[in-house]
Amino acid sequence: MKKLLYSLITLAAIYSCGTQAKVSSTEAFAQSGNFHVIGFYNLENLFDTYHDEGKNDYEFLPDGANEWTETKYQKKLENMSRVIADMKKDNGRWHTILGVSEIENRHVLEDLVTMPSIADANYQIIHYDGPDRRGVDVALFYKPELFKVLASESIPFTFTPSRIDWSQWTQEEMDQFRTRDILMVRGLIDGEMFAFFVAHLPSRIGGKGADLRPRGAEIIYMRAMELQKEFPGIKIAVMGDMNDNPSDVSMTDFLRGKETIEETTEEDFFDPFLSMLKAGYSSLYYRGEGNIFDIVMVNKALCDAPEGSFRIQPIVKNKYYGRIFNKPYMTNQGGQYKGTPFRTFSNGAFVGGYSDHYPTYIVIKK
Repeated sequence: MKKLLYSLITLAAIYSCGTQAKVSSTEAFAQSGNFHVIGFYNLENLFDTYHDEGKNDYEFLPDGANEWTETKYQKKLENMSRVIADMKKDNGRWHTILGVSEIENRHVLEDLVTMPSIADANYQIIHYDGPDRRGVDVALFYKPELFKVLASESIPFTFTPSRIDWSQWTQEEMDQFRTRDILMVRGLIDGEMFAFFVAHLPSRIGGKGADLRPRGAEIIYMRAMELQKEFPGIKIAVMGDMNDNPSDVSMTDFLRGKETIEETTEEDFFDPFLSMLKAGYSSLYYRGEGNIFDIVMVNKALCDAPEGSFRIQPIVKNKYYGRIFNKPYMTNQGGQYKGTPFRTFSNGAFVGGYSDHYPTYIVIKK
């Protein structure tokens, strides 16, 4: 009898440990206090079916190269909203802040947030029409009952002042260059001051991007340091498709991204995805190699905050402070692109996938 009782107790303990192992940190947070999910998602060409005057969006028209019909557009909206809804299921609550990129205009944002699967989130939108020639912008979704907006601005890409040598560029080239603006939104979460930057830095297409991405990072950094001086103690999160890895010079030098909290000073940012990149994680594939271009990093005030105020939390294996959200349906399960994100178009053909990027996020908690 004693042996039987011991066996039952042992099995119960094993079952309990196994069950706990399956519970994510965010699920545990949902039961234990005040936490917020802050993340970013490149929506991969979320275009409507109408032409925006002055923008090169012709491929995303019904008679364009992509034969972009209302049916395809609705499928795209369903896919994007499914991912956002599934992140809510995993985390136990909606993102408080969700930055997005590769969106055409406010119309597509309004269509997305009112999709049935995510309408209950009551997301509000901050968006500015930017100068990108294709018409793609960045934007921010936020929950108004959790985040009180105080100010926002659309920061243009400029070439000066900069520590980058632009002598290879002519003045005409600089005058004609167009890319996405950087969005900054400042506000309050539970009385604490925050600023969120959302960026989509210049792509790797063409020979001059190696200077353009560091310049974009430099613009963000300079504005962030201004905010730290203007609002001592402000907590800052920088997010976006950086078109660079956390280990590239734009992130490590121009945004001063650090791998650990311990080495992060008031003039640095803690980049949780730097250690994840080294561990083999990826948020997209570029030229056949896994990368993490979708980055969320935070300043010292948010990564080394005093007890009782919001601070970034480890959420993967109780070790990594960032998460790359990846479900099987978001990934190619076979064929040439097995293991890579299941995207909307493949080799020029509509395949009905989700995005060529996985969303990424962090969690903050008091």
